[in-house]
Amino acid sequence: MKNNSQLQKNVASSISTAIGQKFSIDSLNSITGGCINATYVVNDGNRYFFIKMNSAGSLFMFEAEYQALLELANSNTIHVPHPVNTGLYEKHSWLVMEYLPLHNNGNHHKLGEQLAAMHRVTRASFGWDRDNTIGSTPQTNTPGDDWLDFFRDRRLQYQLRLAATKGHTGSLQKAGAALLDCLDDFFIGYKPVPSLLHGDLWSGNYAFLENNDPVIFDPATYYGDRETDIAMTELFGGFTTEFRASYEACWPLDSGYETRKLLYNCYHILNHLNLFGGGYAAQAENLILRLLSERNG
Repeated sequence: MKNNSQLQKNVASSISTAIGQKFSIDSLNSITGGCINATYVVNDGNRYFFIKMNSAGSLFMFEAEYQALLELANSNTIHVPHPVNTGLYEKHSWLVMEYLPLHNNGNHHKLGEQLAAMHRVTRASFGWDRDNTIGSTPQTNTPGDDWLDFFRDRRLQYQLRLAATKGHTGSLQKAGAALLDCLDDFFIGYKPVPSLLHGDLWSGNYAFLENNDPVIFDPATYYGDRETDIAMTELFGGFTTEFRASYEACWPLDSGYETRKLLYNCYHILNHLNLFGGGYAAQAENLILRLLSERNG
């Protein structure tokens, strides 16, 4: 966006319309860290906004994220950036949010407490009112009453089929099919409720405000088993023991979580395989084989 004055004018105009006041971009700074979208902080000398942008030529991803941020904000449980608007100019699409000065450390106890409160927000069915993305991968959220069917068909099976189209066939697909056939075995005596989820809760998607309050962002929201969010906090690390203790003090995890977390994280490993390839194929297959072994053991 830095070298495209017409694009900047269109973004500024869209912000003006959204806030009902004249806004012009006097300063624009690129922010590093994302691997899918370019990110910027813009200001007019007084007001600051955070912008995510890509050149996919579609608003699908950003419109879904806009609605997800509203869904999380309306839960009145944990802070999220307020979405301002989305826009499209030629092939460039964007999402504008309030700019929040963020810090790496803060009140981890409150993070656990508020995430548990967010998970207490439920609805009648699993899924959501619209589809969205997990990273840049489409994520189907067609509502359903049965969690096993939802997770089998709209999560694991979708990723396995996508992996097959990318050439990951053979033993991975054989193991994956065996796992899909025995999902019931991981849910004996456990019946999750449709909790409001962040959906992509790794350590890069939370931070803290200047007052130490937690904030979460970059959601892949839907309503599902709360354990999926907690499982992802363990996948790549970056969450404190204080966070986990605080969460479980509010809502203890059920028996069987230590195995189900592997099942839920299999979805994210398969998604990383489909996004990035490489060693994720072996990691996904080994994880599936471990699940099959624990199921049979």
